[in-house]
Amino acid sequence: MGTDSWIFVIVAHSDDQIFGPGGTLIKYANQGKNILTIVFSYGVLANPHIKKEVIREMRFSESLEADKFIGGKKVIFFDMEEGKFLKQFYEQSYDEELKKLLIEYAPEKIFTHADDDNLPDHSAVNKLVLEVYDKLKTEEKIKSEVYTFGVWRFFKFTQRNNPRLIVDISTSFNQKVDALKIFKSQLNSMISLKWSVYFKAFLAGFKHNVGLAEEFYKER
Repeated sequence: MGTDSWIFVIVAHSDDQIFGPGGTLIKYANQGKNILTIVFSYGVLANPHIKKEVIREMRFSESLEADKFIGGKKVIFFDMEEGKFLKQFYEQSYDEELKKLLIEYAPEKIFTHADDDNLPDHSAVNKLVLEVYDKLKTEEKIKSEVYTFGVWRFFKFTQRNNPRLIVDISTSFNQKVDALKIFKSQLNSMISLKWSVYFKAFLAGFKHNVGLAEEFYKER
């Protein structure tokens, strides 16, 4: 993609990119970097009382609106079923699609879920992304740095010695919170996780002597 600088965020569900690195993505977008979001699933099981076609369209529309709001460039959905990522990723050739995207855009950084996040779909995304990355790295087709974040994990007990990326999001935090409000279909998640958005930002900021921060662990 020429000399353009791309940042990839690869997540399980359509609001994870805001819950996790939302403040960082906003900051990078403001610096002129291009944000591309890849979402493995529409997350229709999160709203079992609503028809799948309806919730699918809702989550798609919310994702596009949120992406525009944070200054992102593109959202791509892989349309896998929740709980079946490990099986469908290879069966439906999403591994090849991801390889093509990584080679085409050559992102400088990739953000994805931590392997110890508490949702199985999140740890599955971590495993699959790293498998594809490692294959491309062996073939010398990629040079990206890979960073992970937790959504449903509030403390990091493993890999404490891994290099970290600390991003001061003091100027983008309020926009991150406003972006989360766009996901009206995910009210239950908002109620469960909103407090953690504030808690983690304050905690990371306190640890690293900035106002508010997002903390990532370098995996590759």
